[in-house]
Amino acid sequence: MNYNDLTRRHFESPANAGMLTGVGIRRGAAGSRAQGTWVQFDVQVAHHRPDRAHEPPTVSAVRFLAFGCPHVIAVADRVSQQAVGKVATAALPEDLKSLRELFAVPVEKLGRLLIVEDAWIAAVSAPS
Repeated sequence: MNYNDLTRRHFESPANAGMLTGVGIRRGAAGSRAQGTWVQFDVQVAHHRPDRAHEPPTVSAVRFLAFGCPHVIAVADRVSQQAVGKVATAALPEDLKSLRELFAVPVEKLGRLLIVEDAWIAAVSAPS
């Protein structure tokens, strides 16, 4: 299969591969290695000072682990980079349609991107 330059770049040198530990880490995973696609996100959420408690928490760091094709790893890396500094919500920092187009993911692999999304939702929805 041919992969576009963006996919190759994120796959060959993922900036945020790994795990986070410590206070405020939320972890979520989806998929199955036995089924061929598994993704885990570790999300560190920044809690605001008491005088700014009305503001929603923001993502201060993200790491991921993934088992799957280059598209899965590349998209998980992109999500982990794009989320930093944004409000910690269950929505991906970029919608699936945009990610699919950016990474030239074939339509038959859309289910794999849904696993990336499910892992993200599990992570940001987890208690810290």
